[in-house]
Amino acid sequence: MNIYDKAHELAKALKESDEVKQLDEVRAEIEKNEEASKMLQDFTNIQNELQQKMMIGEQPSEEEMGKIQKLYEVLQLNPLLSKLFETEQRVSVIIQDVHKIINEPLQGSGS
Repeated sequence: MNIYDKAHELAKALKESDEVKQLDEVRAEIEKNEEASKMLQDFTNIQNELQQKMMIGEQPSEEEMGKIQKLYEVLQLNPLLSKLFETEQRVSVIIQDVHKIINEPLQGSGS
């Protein structure tokens, strides 16, 4: 059994899953909607700035965290963006579950 072949099979199965197909569809809808696309881009830019700060050891201020939280709440009022966040969450759960399954054989292998 080739582990890399199995990894490619898993990637194919993930790509063909209903959740990833729906994610692709929602992303395509957002690209067609200028308002939703701009809102998402602005949010992503702010999120990336905060992540960069954290990567160099700086903690975002409460004001910055409050700003991004409020922006996220506003974005969720947009039906397309709300659907995107929900779909991303479902895909994330699948990936986390798969990660747990992959890690199971590595747990306690030193015993």
